[in-house]
Amino acid sequence: MYQEESFSSAFKRGFMAIPTMIRFIIAINVIVFLFQALFGSIPVGGQSLNHWIVSYLAFDPSLWTAITQPWRFVTYMFLHGSGMHLIFNLLWLWWMGQSVEVTIGPRSFAVLFFGSGIGGAILHIALSFLYGTSIVIGASGAVFGVMVAFAYLFPAAPIMLLFLPPIQARFLVAGLIAFDVLLIGSGDMIARLVHLGGAGCGYLIIKSHAQGNDLSKYVRPIEGLFSSSTGSKSGGKNRKPKNKKMYSVSDVEIIEEVDQTELDRILEKISREGYDGLTKEEKKTLFELSRKN
Repeated sequence: MYQEESFSSAFKRGFMAIPTMIRFIIAINVIVFLFQALFGSIPVGGQSLNHWIVSYLAFDPSLWTAITQPWRFVTYMFLHGSGMHLIFNLLWLWWMGQSVEVTIGPRSFAVLFFGSGIGGAILHIALSFLYGTSIVIGASGAVFGVMVAFAYLFPAAPIMLLFLPPIQARFLVAGLIAFDVLLIGSGDMIARLVHLGGAGCGYLIIKSHAQGNDLSKYVRPIEGLFSSSTGSKSGGKNRKPKNKKMYSVSDVEIIEEVDQTELDRILEKISREGYDGLTKEEKKTLFELSRKN
């Protein structure tokens, strides 16, 4: 006999199994979309609520607006024009992003995602004098950056598309980028420049990571702002001096993230070259990490 799992329990378990940053991005996008769908038609000041949301949160490639309202570089990634627009962006993010986040860690993935989205918006501003300006919404630029990172890390990974044979990730992503290049200025109301800018920034960011640069250093100061503001609410009372020989919770998380990244790198090398392709130090590291896990 066995107990059948409820749909809500299975959904929660599956959702919580998604890597941290992707789970956060998906959740915010879905919440915003549902809010717009449920309450967007409410009239406010003679216009619908959705009108005001898009007016103040979508990306406007006007240089003056971009300078005076910088939050738009981020907020536009969480607005979508339709359910299909949202679903396709989140599916690509889920399909390709999980392996990327597990490989580089959630903080570095946050830099990749938001950096690609911001880079796409900047390219749109830079070339708007050639192709005109239009309001931009959607996470497509950021998702393109994630897709490029996946193709960089796992170039030969097979991608299954409907009615097509398996296509290696590098060829699929290159084809999508070429498609956008061909259709720039076609007037189809798709932000091709944002896609291309996101793809280019995604490549630069993941290449920087591959060269050994710590991308997470750009996220830690932001985390520090939140942790310090949380700590200030307690008024600094009942704080004990930290024992230098002890690890804090954040220290443990950082160590675990580094260990997991190193383990993933070694396992990826084994898949390419076999166990004998490892150096003596890598074999020793693999043994120690395996015992720890």
